[in-house]
Amino acid sequence: MSIGRICCREVDVIEPEESAAAAAVRMRDRCVGTLAVLDANQLPVGIVTDRDLVTRVMAAGKDPARLKIAEIITRPAETVREDAPIEDVLLQMRGARIRRMLVVDDSGRLAGIVSVDDIVSLLSEEFGRVGHLLDSQASQPPLSKTV
Repeated sequence: MSIGRICCREVDVIEPEESAAAAAVRMRDRCVGTLAVLDANQLPVGIVTDRDLVTRVMAAGKDPARLKIAEIITRPAETVREDAPIEDVLLQMRGARIRRMLVVDDSGRLAGIVSVDDIVSLLSEEFGRVGHLLDSQASQPPLSKTV
């Protein structure tokens, strides 16, 4: 299964020249903890998380109203094409030690976002289906052998 089938297609975004304060307000208003950072051509250049705001702005004693997103984002943006298999995405996330990735289309434009939680949710649903299948097979009478 490709990652494009399970990624979230509604992604909240911010531009590099906006302030860290604007990012915090947007995250609060949209109830999200991650914003994709897009350049003028609408291509992903990074990602900013609520953790980035805490560690790189607040804990560093910087003024969020004056600090630009470009100064605190995680670069480069870890991206994956929407046709990538889930297994490949998990390997890439593990290698980069990240929990979220931006999903891009063939032209490199933002198509969605996927998190480890999205993948774990899908896998738990699949395991549940397998469990139900095994339960239903176990409750059926055994086939009789003819001699």
